[in-house]
Amino acid sequence: MDDEDELAASLVGLAGLLSSHRALEDTLVRVAEFAVQAIPGADGAGLTLLESDRPQTVVATADFVRGVDDVQYGLQEGPCVSAVAERRTFTSGNLGGEPQWPRFGPRVGRLGVHSALSLPLLLPDRVVGALNVYAHGKDVFGESAVRMGELFAPHAAVSVFNAQMLAQAERLVGQLQEAMTSRAEIDHAIGVLMSRSGGTVHEAFESLRTMSQSRSVKLVDVAHEVVAEAIGRARARHAQPSPGTDALPDG
Repeated sequence: MDDEDELAASLVGLAGLLSSHRALEDTLVRVAEFAVQAIPGADGAGLTLLESDRPQTVVATADFVRGVDDVQYGLQEGPCVSAVAERRTFTSGNLGGEPQWPRFGPRVGRLGVHSALSLPLLLPDRVVGALNVYAHGKDVFGESAVRMGELFAPHAAVSVFNAQMLAQAERLVGQLQEAMTSRAEIDHAIGVLMSRSGGTVHEAFESLRTMSQSRSVKLVDVAHEVVAEAIGRARARHAQPSPGTDALPDG
């Protein structure tokens, strides 16, 4: 396959990511893998999500990529940091002697990584993250590689953002389901306490809250204990023989 075909195949792969129901980190790894496929000369790639303009989720297609990005984010210096700050592509074919990043470059060069291509993942209103592509050789990423990367990056930005939104929605659904379950448990416990004391809803809730605070236990956990205790008592009562049901003596 020539470069254009590799790019086309990578873009087709990006388009199908959300339908595969992967976890967010797995989706990001696949985006990075498609970048390696799309960009000529790439030996590995890393992808970073930003939150409050700081790198948060970092994935890599190879261990050496993770090592390079660990150096970069530890120093807060390197092609990815520059790409995000200036919202444009950065390249280097000689990281060990790269004057743009005098601390990052030599350390990465000693790791045997000499070429880098960093692309910000941009949407109209935000920087979603950054894509970092590396090669061990020098002067690997020429004009063709940069062009392929800049064609790939906008599609990657959309895929990453959509995956991020889907993951957030799934977390929200899980939180809502947990909240509904917790509310049902607390309501049940309030009913148990009201039946015991003859008190009001407010009094039963305050009793639960006092137990929670005095024991430093979450309210829903205290409610679960109250309900479980009530169920246990009810089962014990049903298990006892009723008066007058004992067997009569023979004769």
